[in-house]
Amino acid sequence: MQKKFTTCRVELAAFGKWYSPNRNLRRLQHSNLPMFRKFLKYSLLLTFAFCNFGAPNAISQSKPSLILGTTTSTQDSGLLDVLVPRFEKERWITVKVIAVGSGAALRMAERGDVDVVLVHSPTSEQRNVEAGDLVDGRLVMHNDFLIVGPANDPAGIQKLTSITEAMRAIAARSVFISRGDDSGTHTQELALWAAAGIDSKSLARREETGQGMGATLNIADQKRAYTLTDRGTYLAQRRNLGLAILFQGDPSLRNVYHVYAVNPKKHPSAKATEARAFIDFLVSAPIQQWIASFGRDKYGESLFFPDARD
Repeated sequence: MQKKFTTCRVELAAFGKWYSPNRNLRRLQHSNLPMFRKFLKYSLLLTFAFCNFGAPNAISQSKPSLILGTTTSTQDSGLLDVLVPRFEKERWITVKVIAVGSGAALRMAERGDVDVVLVHSPTSEQRNVEAGDLVDGRLVMHNDFLIVGPANDPAGIQKLTSITEAMRAIAARSVFISRGDDSGTHTQELALWAAAGIDSKSLARREETGQGMGATLNIADQKRAYTLTDRGTYLAQRRNLGLAILFQGDPSLRNVYHVYAVNPKKHPSAKATEARAFIDFLVSAPIQQWIASFGRDKYGESLFFPDARD
């Protein structure tokens, strides 16, 4: 009991002046009895609050949390700026976001450094699922990849009908800026070069940024070059760019996003309950409806399209 009282006295001292009962209380008691009673009442209430519920920092420290590893496109598009605060408010779970390329996010999952991932690199994801690093995967949404470049289209791809022809035309006539960061977009780009029969390493005018989608778009704009981008990030940043959409619509350009929990059986530190809450939140009907309308009022079209099925 003495130890608890001492602890409480220290806590109160940290938040305001400690009034010793041998000095201030006796003075109040003899000079003004009503004031003394009021002072005693609030002092007891404060003591009860701090001793039983702890300081505000202790409350925040006990709040559940999770670490989300995700692709830069979900952040650069502004999607997470709305989804994360809403999740934190509705589920009372704090989220730390690490936005990197999908490849880097999946490597963090392999090490057990994150609790949940939201990524768009299906082939790489499947390897992690088979290795036992990821569980409870759900399809969340999709948009598509675009080839953007200078409005005057020096490679002449806007008139072409095949993505293979478009990649060959860019390789022959212009500069291409690649993310080069093992992201889902980078993986898709390499697949497009391969499908066109082109070794990407042989292209003298192909440059890698090693950065996210937003930064890569800015570099392509500065160099008046072509690049591959997801629609969401491009639309979110279009007003600041001189790049135009020059090729779109090919079935191979579909861009799907999945969410997974990191497997707690393989990575014991993974927070399974919190990860499951985040997955359930993303695929819930209200959030899927919101995703369908995200960006429409600002950009004239949706940045993503919902795909979850209960």
